Amino acid sequence: MQNLQDAQQDMRDGYAYGSIGIIVSGLVWFVSCLTVYFYSSQQAIWTLIIGGMFIYPLGTLIEKLLGHRGGHDKANPLGNLAMEGTIWMIMCIPLAYGLSFIKTEWFFQGMMMIIAGRYLTFASIYGMRLYWGLGALLGLSAYGLFSMGAGDFTSALTCGIIEMVFGTGVYVLFRYDKQKNAIS
Repeated sequence: MQNLQDAQQDMRDGYAYGSIGIIVSGLVWFVSCLTVYFYSSQQAIWTLIIGGMFIYPLGTLIEKLLGHRGGHDKANPLGNLAMEGTIWMIMCIPLAYGLSFIKTEWFFQGMMMIIAGRYLTFASIYGMRLYWGLGALLGLSAYGLFSMGAGDFTSALTCGIIEMVFGTGVYVLFRYDKQKNAIS
């Protein structure tokens, strides 16, 4: 990689601007939401934790099925930042899980805060300020849900909707930019 902009471009190209991962994460939140509704909050917590482990591999598989690279250049130093952010996020999950012993909905709101922080780093990884917006929206939503005393279902549903809408928008932007660059 010659410079930061090249590294960011490699990450954007390799992961379709991060859109597929956001969409897969949103789907995991929806499954967790349905688990709250049809089963129990405890099962939904484990659904989100276990489902979260599959976001990256499923996202990569879907990216490849859609004809995208689904990865970054091994020499890209931003790959380390992405991995460090992932490890930080994993280290925070026990904090959110601990909150569930007080109120189960706090797990979902806590996880929203954790992933909000994770998305903030994506602004540097992808070189796209719109990730500050996603991080802020999730963080403010988590705080609002907490302040209103929202339950598990509403909290999981809110995060799923935010990620699905945002991820779809980012994918549309990615396709638009690729098509525009192909014409140029």
